[in-house]
Amino acid sequence: MNHYTMGWNYPSNILTGAGRIRDLPEACKALGMGAPLLVTDPGLAALPMVQACVQACQDAGLRTAVFSQIKGNPTGRNVLDGIAAFRGGSHDGVIAFGGGSGLDAAKAVALMANQREGLSLWSLEDIGDNWKNADARAIAPVVAVPTTAGTGSEVGRASVITDEAEHVKRIIFHPGMVPATVILDPELTVGLPPTVTAATGMDALSHCMEAWCSPLYHPMAEGIAVEGMRRIDLYLQRAYSDGADLEARMNMLVASSMGATAFQRGLGAMHALAHPLGALYDAHHGTLNAVLMPYVLRANERAIGEPMVRLGRYLNLDQPGTAAVIEWVLGLRERLGIPHSLAELGIDTRQADKVGRMAVADPSSGTNPVAFDADEYRGIFVAAVEGRL
Repeated sequence: MNHYTMGWNYPSNILTGAGRIRDLPEACKALGMGAPLLVTDPGLAALPMVQACVQACQDAGLRTAVFSQIKGNPTGRNVLDGIAAFRGGSHDGVIAFGGGSGLDAAKAVALMANQREGLSLWSLEDIGDNWKNADARAIAPVVAVPTTAGTGSEVGRASVITDEAEHVKRIIFHPGMVPATVILDPELTVGLPPTVTAATGMDALSHCMEAWCSPLYHPMAEGIAVEGMRRIDLYLQRAYSDGADLEARMNMLVASSMGATAFQRGLGAMHALAHPLGALYDAHHGTLNAVLMPYVLRANERAIGEPMVRLGRYLNLDQPGTAAVIEWVLGLRERLGIPHSLAELGIDTRQADKVGRMAVADPSSGTNPVAFDADEYRGIFVAAVEGRL
C-alpha cells in the first residue's frame, strides 16, 4: 500500500473572465497590501496594460511601483535586484504580472524579500527538505496575473531560476510560494504573437502530459491533466489562428493553470532535458518542451501503454495508444509551426554528454515513467537534435 502514500496540495483563489483585471486593487487590499511591487518583464513594463494596472492601484490608494529587470530565463541576479527594489521601496506585497519569467521571478522575490539576512536563494532548491530553511511567515503575499497561457506559474509552488555561475536552472520550492490570488483575464493575452501562443500552449500540454504519465498516485491530478489536454486539443489552434478569440484564450489560460496544478504529480524527461537546454542555450522553455515531446513519449513507450490508451480515448483518437498520441502531437505541432528537431533551434550535439548528465540530475527526472540514466538521456537528446523518431 505504500504506492498510495502521497501528500496533496491544491491551489488558490482564482478570479476568471474577461475584464477581471479591474479587480486587481481589491485583490491586493484583501491580502493586506498597502504598497505592492509589480514585478514583470521589460517588454510588458512598457505596455499600456501595465501602466493601466499601476494607475488603477494608485487610484485605489495603493503605493505601487514597478520592477522589470528580468531576463527571459530569470537569473539569481534578477531576483536579488528585485529584492533590493522591494526593500528599497518598503513594499509589503507583490503583483506577479506576465509570462513564466515574470511570474517565477516575482514569486522568488516574494519568497526571499523578508527572510533572515544571509539566507541564500539556492539554499531553497527543490532537494529534500530544503524548503524548511525559509520562514513561511516571512513570505510576502502575491497576486498573480498571467499574460501567457503556458507555464501555469500562477498556481505553482516553485520558480525556475538560472544559476548563471553554474550554467544550470534550479527549481526553487516552498509550499507557501503559491500566489494567494490569481486573475485569469483573457483580454490580457490577446496581443500575444501566434509563435508565443503556440510555444506557451505546448508548454501547458507538456505539463499535463508529463503529469498524466507520472507513476505517482494522484487521481485528482490525473483528472485535471487529461481534461487540460482535451481543452488544449479544442482551443490551442483556435487561439493560434485568431488571437482575439476570447473563448479560446480563456480556455487556454485555464488549461495552463490546470497543467501546473496537475504537475504536483510530477514531471518527467521533457522537463529534465528542457531545463539544462534552457540553461546552456538560453532557448525558450515552451518551445524546447514542444520539440522534445514526441521523442520522450517514444522513449517512454514501454512504460506508458495504459495511460496512452486512456488518453487516446479521451481525445477520440482512432486506435488509441502511444502511436496515436504521438501522431496527434506531431499533427498539432505542425499546425502550430513548431520545429520538428532541436537542430532547427540552433542546438547541436557537441554538449550531448553534459546534457545527459544534467538531465539525470534534474529533479524532474525523478517522476519520469522510466528511470533513464545519463547515457539514455543523451540518446533522447541526440535523436531530438537529429529529428529521428
